[in-house]
Amino acid sequence: MAQCAQGQFLLRIEDIDQSRARPAWEDQIYDDLRWLGLDWPTDVMRQSERQQAYSAALQILWDMGLLYRCDCTRRDIAQAANAPQEGAQPLGPDGVIYPGTCRLKHPRIGPVPHSQALRLDMALAVARVGDLHYTETGEGGGQRTLTDPVHSIGDVVLARRDMGTSYHLSVVVDDAAQQVTHVVRGADLSEATGIHVILQRLLGLPTPTYHHHRLIRDAAGKRLAKRDDARAIAKYRAEGATVQDIRALVGLPASQF
Repeated sequence: MAQCAQGQFLLRIEDIDQSRARPAWEDQIYDDLRWLGLDWPTDVMRQSERQQAYSAALQILWDMGLLYRCDCTRRDIAQAANAPQEGAQPLGPDGVIYPGTCRLKHPRIGPVPHSQALRLDMALAVARVGDLHYTETGEGGGQRTLTDPVHSIGDVVLARRDMGTSYHLSVVVDDAAQQVTHVVRGADLSEATGIHVILQRLLGLPTPTYHHHRLIRDAAGKRLAKRDDARAIAKYRAEGATVQDIRALVGLPASQF
């Protein structure tokens, strides 16, 4: 897609969660992608080196009064969501939609709290944004409008205690820094696009065009994922698979490299 648009394919190492980062795994990414015939600029952006940029974005949102500190654990959220008086709780891009336990618990003044989980007050954010449109070019694409983010997304975490940032904040800041015009990613991240569009509006950043492709699934229809010890490209290679075999698995047409 990048080549057809006379664009440039970028590779970014998203390693904000250092507990899951290993040099050997990163080397495997480079090796597998080169084997597939891909190439990219060698000055690869590494998220673990960009905390200053993420902190600057958090400062802007904090100064706008849109962030609040959250002390809740996953268990706290699950218990609140399962309380009898609450009824069935809807799911959002990050799981159970946050019930708002800490929304009014802590003051939103002073310096940005460090080493604390920070959530976005979605109701205030949406009221400030106004425009909730973006373009999707994937299956059934076109002009999209976010529908009720307050209830369909909720107050998402933008900074985690052990990272100082989050996936949602980091990719928005990095896409703008790299002047990304088109984001191509799996359909499992489609629901997260609403979060990213809202953050782009709040931070005054451009909104790329989004394309969400179908996922690779096993014979039972379950999507392949790292947490399920899914097969890696290296395993297919070791068993004799060719580049064309992988392209067919992903659903791409045959191509010459």
